[in-house]
Formats: sequence, C-alpha cells, structure tokens
Amino acid sequence: MTVDDTGSGADDADGRVDPEAEAADSGEDPLALRLEQLILGAERRYTPFQAARSAGVSMELASRFWRAMGFADIGQAKALTEADVLALRRLAGLVEAGLLSEAMAVQVARSTGQTTARLAEWQIDSFLEGLTEPPEPGMTRTEVTYPIVELLLPELEEFLVYVWRRQLAASAGRVVQAADDEEMVDRRLAVAFADLVGFTRLTRRMEEEELGELVEAFETTSADLVAARGGRLIKTLGDEVLYAADDAGTAADIALRLVETLGNDETMPELRVGMAFGTVTTRMGDVFGTTVNLASRLTSIAPRDAVLVDSAFAEELIRTGDAPASEAEAAEAAAAAEKEGEEPPVYRFALQPTWQRPVRGLGVIEPWLLTRRESAAP
Repeated sequence: MTVDDTGSGADDADGRVDPEAEAADSGEDPLALRLEQLILGAERRYTPFQAARSAGVSMELASRFWRAMGFADIGQAKALTEADVLALRRLAGLVEAGLLSEAMAVQVARSTGQTTARLAEWQIDSFLEGLTEPPEPGMTRTEVTYPIVELLLPELEEFLVYVWRRQLAASAGRVVQAADDEEMVDRRLAVAFADLVGFTRLTRRMEEEELGELVEAFETTSADLVAARGGRLIKTLGDEVLYAADDAGTAADIALRLVETLGNDETMPELRVGMAFGTVTTRMGDVFGTTVNLASRLTSIAPRDAVLVDSAFAEELIRTGDAPASEAEAAEAAAAAEKEGEEPPVYRFALQPTWQRPVRGLGVIEPWLLTRRESAAP
C-alpha cells in the first residue's frame, strides 16, 4: 500500500489535512491536533510502516529508533509526518555511511529523546501554563494557547540550538584535552552529591506548592553555583544534586559555597555533601562507577552542613597545593618561608581525618572533613 492510496476523510481537495475534520474522525481534541501540526510543522501523512518504507529502513529499525526517542507504539495509525521520515532517513544514513554503528545511532536517539522530553515537560508545566492564563474574563486558555505557541516556537527553537552548540563545544573541548584515548572514555573526575537533610519529613509537613517552591529554589541555587564556579551539573533528584568537576579544587569550592549559601537561607533545610575523586565512566550525560558510589555513601554519613571527601580526593587537594597534609605541616611551611623571607604558602582548604569505617560494597574507607581555611574565606 502506498501513501497516496491510504486516504482519509479529513483530507481536503489539495490533499491537506483539516484538523477539525481529522479530530472528528479520530475523537481527538481539535486544538491538540492544531498545536501538534503547528509545532511539528507538518501534517500527519504516514503510518509507521509507510514512514519506514519511505525512509528506506526496516520496520524493526524504525521501531527501535522510535522507542529509543521515548515514544509509545502507535500500531498502524496515520500519525507520522514528513519530519519523522526525514529523521529516520538521517539516522539510517549515518549508519550506512559508517559514521555511527546501529547501536550508537540508537543511543543518539535515546539520549536526545530523554533530554528533550524533560525539557518539554518543564516548558509545558511551568512556562507555558503561566503564559496562557486568560488575559481577559470570559476567555479560555485554549483560545490563547495557539497564538502564544506560534509566537514562541521559533524563538525557543533557535535558543535551544544555540545552547546545544555551546554545550557541545564545551564538552568537545574537555574531551580533546584528555591525556590519552582511554581517558576520553574513563576519566578522572571529582564527583559530588549535595543532599538536603530531613527532606522526607518535610514532605509530610509542607503543602505541595510550598514543597515545589523549595525544591525549585534548591535546584536553581545549586545549578547556578555549580555552573558559575566551573563544575557541571549532572542531574537533580529533588532533594539531591549530582555534579562533577575536572579537578578537586573546583569541586571543593563549589561544595563549600553550597553549604555557605544555603546555610544563610532560613527557608532551606541543612545540607550535607559527599565527594570522591577517581576514574569515572561517562555515558549519555550521566556518570557511573565506584567513585560515584563512594561519593553517594559519603553523603549519607556526612554531618549536617558539612562536606566529607574520600582519601583520594584529600590526596589530590594536597598534591595540587590546595590543602596541607596537616596543620602541623602548614605551620612548618609558614615558619620556613618566614625564615627565608618568602611568602608562606596559601592553602584554600583544610582537611581533618575522621574515623575509618566500613562501607557496604566498598570496604573500609577513611573520610576527611573538608573546610575552608579562614585566610581563604570568600
């Protein structure tokens, strides 16, 4: 069956789809169909089988791409557009040209789908809902939604591409500076979890709207601090954020600034941070491995409004001169410098060893309490 001989009562004389008629045929909301057509920039023309054939790919591969992007199976409904065909053709073309393996192409579809799905949900839930409040009594939200989307769509699309290119350039720069090819995949990073203390109890006492505002404030403050100080926000989990940095000093500065900033906000619960330094596997924008697990465990045992780091993190701060091995060593270095008439070394951080303790799955660890030296206070 070809595309042309699969007609619909919703087609007009020119072959264009009338959203009102199609809505009547399918039982869907007419505004939803008009919005879909506006956002996609194309009309529904293909069933999945027809789209796969038009793109020159197998139905099996087309289904893998479709599911990887996060979309549900739609049977053989005529719901796909020319843009869907083009996307399939592009992904398949990258595989045919040998630029991507089939597995990598599926990963590209999945990572893009997961990232943009969250962005789209946020924009609709938080952004679009506020803008489409009826401006005048008697008007409905549906009457103002379409023109608002029509005005915003091209601007948001261009901004999305701009930010993506900026992020791609930054990520590519970090990768090409890796010491060797192995480090491009398994890199040595500082990884940190910052967790709000007692969040579960708060959920029982606070109204949903109030709780949502607290989480948003925490995520916004954390994201801004991490970005401003040179780290990378990996993900947010409501009451917890995960970030990474290329060096231990940057991660340490971010952690202490988070504790200091949120500690000055009376509306915020106390914060605890756990950090580790070592080899990390990165995949689809996330981080995995023993280093990440260790940072998570350190967070769970960290004191309130305090930062715990593992021994590798402490050693890295000592190696780079960001912290002395001990206060006695710092005093000796200062005395030696004074004797020679030189400036004493300036350390940004202080490290205090705590009790060694066993951690399930990781053996015995030696946490260090990280603080900012008074001379280096912000």
